[in-house]
Amino acid sequence: MFIYAFAHALCRFVFMSENPGLSVDKKTWNKWSFYLNVVIFIIIAVFIYLLIFDAFNAGNVFTRNDPTLLTNAWIAVVRDVAFLTVGLVILFVQMFNYYRQLSRRSW
Repeated sequence: MFIYAFAHALCRFVFMSENPGLSVDKKTWNKWSFYLNVVIFIIIAVFIYLLIFDAFNAGNVFTRNDPTLLTNAWIAVVRDVAFLTVGLVILFVQMFNYYRQLSRRSW
């Protein structure tokens, strides 16, 4: 997720600044940004599936009373939640940024 945010910011700086190194028009930039968002949605869907799977696994490990395996299972659950949190934050920030841009145009 951090790689996505870094790549998005770098592309915006390189392509959309006042003196871009590679000039990209607004339409192309919006298309690339859309494809990046689709990739983020796919990553979020995968981590939702992994969260369900890891939470089920942690429940099964809990019934066996093995502290080492339980610790590893909960680390996997926390990993999934962390990736989901970062991914959703990126999507919500972009959503509100696009909403802000649309609200400026409507005036």
